[in-house]
Amino acid sequence: MLYPINLNIQNMKITIIGGGKVAYRKVTNFLDFGKKVTVVSKEFVDEFSEIKDKIEMIYDEYNERYIEDSFVVVAATNNKEINHKIGTYCNEKGKLVNVVDDKNISNFTVPSYVKRGELLLSISTGGNSPSLSAKIKKELEETYDESYEEYIELLGLARKRIIEENKDIRERRKKIKALIELSVDELKEKI
Repeated sequence: MLYPINLNIQNMKITIIGGGKVAYRKVTNFLDFGKKVTVVSKEFVDEFSEIKDKIEMIYDEYNERYIEDSFVVVAATNNKEINHKIGTYCNEKGKLVNVVDDKNISNFTVPSYVKRGELLLSISTGGNSPSLSAKIKKELEETYDESYEEYIELLGLARKRIIEENKDIRERRKKIKALIELSVDELKEKI
């Protein structure tokens, strides 16, 4: 069973080995969180041309030197042996590694997610049913639309003000808990 965790990846070097559609999807996930990544492959699918200015692309086959100083590695080649080799190396060196075709050698997986500003909802079936994850993601996207980005920001501002203005912790908790019952417009009035 996997342990859920959110990582601040801003100061971590991230390398993805592979240039296919799966690698592209992994790259765009990191880009969604403002992280530039290095991608190593002899060939890249056309979609990479859309994001080439946002990533470092190395046209080469896999070599350990490309991941020596990486903290997070994704093995997304179309070669199971190379992916396994990457996974083994990363596990031996204490790196986070996601091997896309072998969850048993991976020490992390990337769940499906819905991101609305600072609201992050993740969905995982432990790799057992990506189709179910996709279905749940679609349902969550409909329930938690883009308006939640502003709502979360306003809740944070209101919470900060309550903490600054109330020394009694019980009073703070009561007021903070009441915030989630307010609409966006009501929150705007409070700030």
